[in-house]
Amino acid sequence: MSRRIVLVGYGMVGARFAEEVRRRDPDGSRVRLTVFGAEQHRAYNRVLLSGVLGGGLRPEQLHLHEPDWAAEHQVTLRTGTAVTAIDRAARRVRLADGTTEPYDELVLATGSRAWVPPTDGLLAEDGALAEGVATFRDMDDCVRILRLTGAGGRVAVLGGGLLGLEAARGLVGRGARVTVLHPVEHLMERQLDSGAGGVLAAAMRGLGVDVRLGVLAKRWTPGEGLETDDGAVLPVDAVVVAAGVRANSELAAEAGIVVSGGVTVDDRMASSDDLVHAIGDCASHANTVSGLVQPGFEQARVLADLLTGADPAARYTGSPLVTRLKARDIDLTSVGDALTEESAEFEVLRLEDARRGRYAKIVLRDDRLVGAIMLGLPDAGASVVQLFDSGAPAPEDRLALLLGRARPGEPQGELGSPALLPSATVICRCNSVDKGRLVAAWRSGATDVAALSRATRAGTGCGGCRQAVSGICDWLSASAGGAA
Repeated sequence: MSRRIVLVGYGMVGARFAEEVRRRDPDGSRVRLTVFGAEQHRAYNRVLLSGVLGGGLRPEQLHLHEPDWAAEHQVTLRTGTAVTAIDRAARRVRLADGTTEPYDELVLATGSRAWVPPTDGLLAEDGALAEGVATFRDMDDCVRILRLTGAGGRVAVLGGGLLGLEAARGLVGRGARVTVLHPVEHLMERQLDSGAGGVLAAAMRGLGVDVRLGVLAKRWTPGEGLETDDGAVLPVDAVVVAAGVRANSELAAEAGIVVSGGVTVDDRMASSDDLVHAIGDCASHANTVSGLVQPGFEQARVLADLLTGADPAARYTGSPLVTRLKARDIDLTSVGDALTEESAEFEVLRLEDARRGRYAKIVLRDDRLVGAIMLGLPDAGASVVQLFDSGAPAPEDRLALLLGRARPGEPQGELGSPALLPSATVICRCNSVDKGRLVAAWRSGATDVAALSRATRAGTGCGGCRQAVSGICDWLSASAGGAA
């Protein structure tokens, strides 16, 4: 008899979990899957929302599933349907319309929400966003932002992290005049050191963004502007809040499930109630809420293995973190422990070329790459990600590694030809596609880049791997049969 799995959340991670379940149980003989999504939209690629702000993408291009996907895959899908409570004793969830749905296993993929700082005027008396204020987290936020802003409009973005900079770059691309306020002395302080943060700030200013560091918003008054803690008043028409996120873990907490930052889960993605699981931004694994999509995808695979019985030994032990800034004209990659500095244990090398918007830093331990920052050096960024993923020894020529260049006259192993890459080398981190999967798809008839992307989804996330996918496709085409 098939088990009833209820999935709460139809975002990127929830959609991936549903796909992984059906990949293991295509006819639904083992799992009866019901999915509830609070948003009206079909699942979409939230990573690319900045492209919608910038005008390079239309909202419909972000959808992950066709309208008939659920019916074709024996999935009961209800969008625009919020789950309001979990009855653990009865093993049921309660919906906003008052009805309930039974479950044998419950999966929470409720994601996270934008955090609004306690700045006067950002919220109305009823707790809703005030006039002229928008957050930047989902598709509806994009619609609101575009309604509030326009060509020549003046916008303040609160937050100099990934989301804030992506929003700022997108709006500048639309012709808006944008000021970024960041309370720390350099941008993206969680991923970058001060040197890289300074080069990034200069690059953003070069694109037309007014970057103000070490400054807090103090008060927003529609029609007057945004007052800052240094006494200035910015005459802006709108405020976009991108100051951080908080896990949507209230459902679990109200049901008596242990929550610490997010829903506390073990290596099986199980909460303190073995029948309730959490994945993605709402989950706290090893006291960490990742906030990135790749760990959520990996968690979805592990949980699908367990709940379908495909691999009862599957466990999630963490993800090596790779962060990419999705902002047009800026190529930035940060991996691993990039903030580590030189010591007896760590070897650190860096190169700074601020005038040309380039910065490189690598951190090595026992001749292995454990962290890196690559700004304005796309070839080097691709190389360090491959080296980081493979765990292979770093080349002796450290300068070549900083610049993304092969050592003259020497084969580069993990850093060279696609023929030398191990099959397990991850090519597309957003969708966890390795070289072996691309080779298999090519051999099955996906013999150009577009077909490989359709078959594996490589290149459909942040887009940072498209050049690598193209290189593998070219290699396979030239190798007369694609033997790896």
